[in-house]
Amino acid sequence: MIVRRERPADSGAVRALHQAAFARDPATGRKRAPADVVEAPLVDELREDPGFLPHLSLVAVSDDAIVGHVIATRGWIEPHGSPALGLGPLGVLPAVQRQGVGTVLVHALLAVAEACDEPLVALLGDPAYYGRFGFRASADLGITAPDPRWGEHFQARLLTGPVPAPGTFRYAEPFARL
Repeated sequence: MIVRRERPADSGAVRALHQAAFARDPATGRKRAPADVVEAPLVDELREDPGFLPHLSLVAVSDDAIVGHVIATRGWIEPHGSPALGLGPLGVLPAVQRQGVGTVLVHALLAVAEACDEPLVALLGDPAYYGRFGFRASADLGITAPDPRWGEHFQARLLTGPVPAPGTFRYAEPFARL
């Protein structure tokens, strides 16, 4: 398996990957209708948003097929406008889930973000999964979730520089339409 930057020609495969990866609701495990899989069109919208950072849209490729994708887009911490990254979605084809593809993608994305002097990455996800990458409850860093109901599932990880001033995290605009 290799990890590389997503290319424009990959968009169809990435869309299909997210459609398959999120065919079951991540929270409940119940099967979702294709129209209810918001992650696939979200990635399409993120690519068109001013917050899109092409170097932070990565694919995992095995046997010439895309088996995983992760993206981070420009976010910020209000009211100060401090830059940050919003990680997600992270998708892996069901046939290769639980084989380390997601782990490799998250490590790669964090390495690229840190090399680019990004200060902080935030995400909504399972604390048991993302804790192994150094993520912790965002409130521990003074960062409030966009939706207070997310609680400990909204997490952040410092990368470079000082802790940003306390505030509320805001994702790129396409997330607001979910």
